[in-house]
Amino acid sequence: MIDVDEQGRPEPPFAGDETATLLGFLDYQRATLAWKCSGLDAAGLKATVAASPMTLGGMLKHLAYVESDWISVWLHGRDPEPPWNAVDWKADPDWDWHSAAEDTPEQLHTLWQDSVAHTRALIAEAIADGGLEQPARRSWPDGNTPSLRWILVHLIEEYARHNGHADLIRESVDGLTGE
Repeated sequence: MIDVDEQGRPEPPFAGDETATLLGFLDYQRATLAWKCSGLDAAGLKATVAASPMTLGGMLKHLAYVESDWISVWLHGRDPEPPWNAVDWKADPDWDWHSAAEDTPEQLHTLWQDSVAHTRALIAEAIADGGLEQPARRSWPDGNTPSLRWILVHLIEEYARHNGHADLIRESVDGLTGE
């Protein structure tokens, strides 16, 4: 049975194996983002703090892209899927952040939730096919190839870093505080 905290986040297992622990921490970080972005209207998702143009809506879209890029494109070697395949990333390398202002809260939440559901399935497939040691199907130009383990740790790090930003932005919107 999974323990859930007062914000609805699943607690990572205290004595799980490596796979369960990594996936538990990734799901905890995902749930933290969902909590920080919950119940906000378009203005709340577009709010910024100080000099940073970063928004909660931008974070949802960016992390949907990060999930898709690392799991579908890098790990599984697939071509980018919509909407990422129609973006001119050279013209706007931060399109995911910038374009979020044009999306409704429903579109942003759905895009992120769909991306998470899709990558959960692809991660489960990869674990069943080769475990955490499995190398990604794409490599860096220098020939180095990350393992699934590396990619999962990177996703946890990406969420954790942005969840710190989300804490500050959400508190500025309506005073919601928490971890």
